[in-house]
Amino acid sequence: MQINGQNYRSVWFEDGRLKIIDQNKIPFEFEIREYGNYMEVVQAIKDMTVRGAPAIGAAGAFGLALAALYAPEEKFRSYLRSARDELILSRPTAVDLSIGVNYVYESTLKFIPDIEHARQVAVLAANEFANKSEADCLQIGNIGAELIEPGSRILTHCNAGALATVDHGTALSVIRQAHKQGKNIFVYVDETRPRFQGALLTAFELEQEGIPHAIITDSAAGFYFQKKEIDIVITGADRICLNGDIANKIGTYEKAVMAWVHKVPFYIAAPRSTFDFSCAKGEDIPIEVRSEDEIKIIGDTYVANPSSTALNPAFDITPAHYISGIITPKGVFTASEAALKVQL
Repeated sequence: MQINGQNYRSVWFEDGRLKIIDQNKIPFEFEIREYGNYMEVVQAIKDMTVRGAPAIGAAGAFGLALAALYAPEEKFRSYLRSARDELILSRPTAVDLSIGVNYVYESTLKFIPDIEHARQVAVLAANEFANKSEADCLQIGNIGAELIEPGSRILTHCNAGALATVDHGTALSVIRQAHKQGKNIFVYVDETRPRFQGALLTAFELEQEGIPHAIITDSAAGFYFQKKEIDIVITGADRICLNGDIANKIGTYEKAVMAWVHKVPFYIAAPRSTFDFSCAKGEDIPIEVRSEDEIKIIGDTYVANPSSTALNPAFDITPAHYISGIITPKGVFTASEAALKVQL
């Protein structure tokens, strides 16, 4: 991704430490944080320093590599198991996290009892997982850009950009490639309450690369659908089930329903690591419920009645029948067939 004219990944491993762009600071500050043990990575995932399903998948993979690097030799296996469990539990909805962590865990266990070799393998496996995720996202952009007609007005929700992945993005990878192809696109950016990932992160990424856009309130999307000023909707996903149901940031479901009503195509863009082949349908996905303070307080200021209760589900489920197609590194498939196609 381009930030102030330089290329960055959102997460990477360097000199035995994990480096992460702090998404809680963007767009007002640009800070790269460093982590030297897996417990710090668990906290970075919990407090959303790193966020976005593919990004936390890579962060989890590198977190497990840190655990392997510094685990006591006499407790290597049990230490690694504890690290795996804590990392996976740090956020329950995005399946990329468990896939990334388990990829490194299983790769590393193959080389026990040669502990020093196992430590090296853990780092190699984490880098391999991150590199594959980055390549998948670039391919998603190349494939998905074919769906974008010249002059398209695109609605997206939350942040599915390079910051939410290792690089390129999912939905924003499609948008980036369409822009590079000179398709004269315009992007409506949902603010995405309560943490404003759209207004803060997506808008920042689009501005950095000169892509025309405007931030809208979450509740304004219906206005633009009704005026026939949205031509296509593209979002990312945090988990995709076997039947094509998806979990994504809260508010995605209502955008899908509005797109259905107004006959506007609604697409999901996601790498293979977002597919949960053990999850049959959307109602089986665990939905993270976060602190009510995210709704009631911005910064140090209350923006809601302090003594009222607030409910804060972080994700919702969009049924497969509202989805026009899922853009994957292997092609664009109907929601119901996508899980099978990406396995082949």
